Amino acid sequence: MIILGIILLVIGFVASISILWTIGIVLVAIGVILWILGAVGHAVGGRRHYW
Repeated sequence: MIILGIILLVIGFVASISILWTIGIVLVAIGVILWILGAVGHAVGGRRHYW
């Protein structure tokens, strides 16, 4: 999810498409939050680890 968000950020920046930029920021933020939750041991979506 983090990688997809970064790809959308780059495409949105290069092509000047603001909706891709916004979606990319949201995906990166969600990916980082899920990654941190999984790293500290909280079950995310029924799984013990999220990566």
